[in-house]
Amino acid sequence: MKKRIRQAFTSLKERMCVSYAKIATIGGFCNIVFILAKATSPDDFPLPSKYVDELLNIFSISPSSHRAFALVFTRRFSKTKSWRVALKCLLLLHCLLRSLPYDSPFRAELLWTRTNSLLSLYPCHFRDSSSSDSQDYTTFLRSYARLLDEALDCFSMEITEEEEQEPLNKMKESVRMIEMLPQLQSLLDRIMDCWPTGAASRSFLVHLAMRHIIHDSFSCYTTLKTEIVMVLDNLIQLPYRSCVAAFGIYKNAAFQADKLSQFHEWCKSMGYCESYEYPLIDRIPDIQIHALEIFLNGMWQLTDQSSSSNISTQTSPLTDEDGDKQGRRERDFDEVMKKDMEIIMEPLTQREVESNSVGWEDLLEASISPNYAYGKGSRNDYLDGRNGWQMQVHNPYDLQSSNPFYQQRHRTNFNYGYSCPNTPMHTWGL
Repeated sequence: MKKRIRQAFTSLKERMCVSYAKIATIGGFCNIVFILAKATSPDDFPLPSKYVDELLNIFSISPSSHRAFALVFTRRFSKTKSWRVALKCLLLLHCLLRSLPYDSPFRAELLWTRTNSLLSLYPCHFRDSSSSDSQDYTTFLRSYARLLDEALDCFSMEITEEEEQEPLNKMKESVRMIEMLPQLQSLLDRIMDCWPTGAASRSFLVHLAMRHIIHDSFSCYTTLKTEIVMVLDNLIQLPYRSCVAAFGIYKNAAFQADKLSQFHEWCKSMGYCESYEYPLIDRIPDIQIHALEIFLNGMWQLTDQSSSSNISTQTSPLTDEDGDKQGRRERDFDEVMKKDMEIIMEPLTQREVESNSVGWEDLLEASISPNYAYGKGSRNDYLDGRNGWQMQVHNPYDLQSSNPFYQQRHRTNFNYGYSCPNTPMHTWGL
């Protein structure tokens, strides 16, 4: 009985707040307080795009309104006990973060309110009291709030005009990416934590929120994959500590790829996004992680040998024979490292091919065969009976299956009343 009374009181309180804002707007009073109250009404309708546009117009006219919005948002989100109001507050914040550039005062004012303990997205103290399934909605909203809290700390990965004019330094850029990629991986973990359960997974508002969360996971994963490949390309030029950090990032990326694939498969089954929108998740084989570990061990041995040789040269002069031995060791190490890096630099996903060799005549015959190249023949036609090797020929008409890095370029925009596009202008500064 007490729970029903609390639910009725919460619903009545939120509706009176929205009604008061509408009446004040009709009377000629229009400010951020009323806009936020009308945008976060306690109903199952999506967030109206006109309120997001009104806030963006106010921000462009009056830069001082950023702090006013941060204070009003903090008061609205912290006092509500309705999961619908809280979810619309987070959706509104998410859309504004995606619409405004990284260097906007909007982000700085939100960080100011969080620093002064006015806004607490993580830990989030929200608890729903307007639904019988309050635990499901409370858990999802706290995970969503933590995602946005971490998005506020996201560094900008955009290259400024001054950096473009400077000569390209691949080593500095790789070190910069090594510092930023762990934060991007942490952001991906927070995205995968937004896994609604129970009644929350069937809610229409949660469905709309998950669409934006999943689209941001696409951008984060694409950026992460591109930057990791760039770091691995310049791995030999990096110092040992940076290589160890890159190895940790690469190992964590292999674990995240499996988890992200499961998350996307579940989202597909729930119908949150269309199947063609999901990117292909590249699995990292264990052999590449093992090869990179061997590379780091060899680099450590070389570093240890060079440090010991420096100490010995200070105590005793280096003879010609010792110099030849050291040069041979360095050349042998370089050859081993080149072989290891060839394994590491292979595509992130690869098909296992047996070690039996195939002559160039078989490759030429398969490449000019019209039946198999255009998908009309079967793979058994090119199965060699001696070694069981299957011929794999590039099929230009089957891009998605033959190219692991292929992504669908065209995307349908299902707006549902949002002003937050599928491809945002500024995805959390990425």
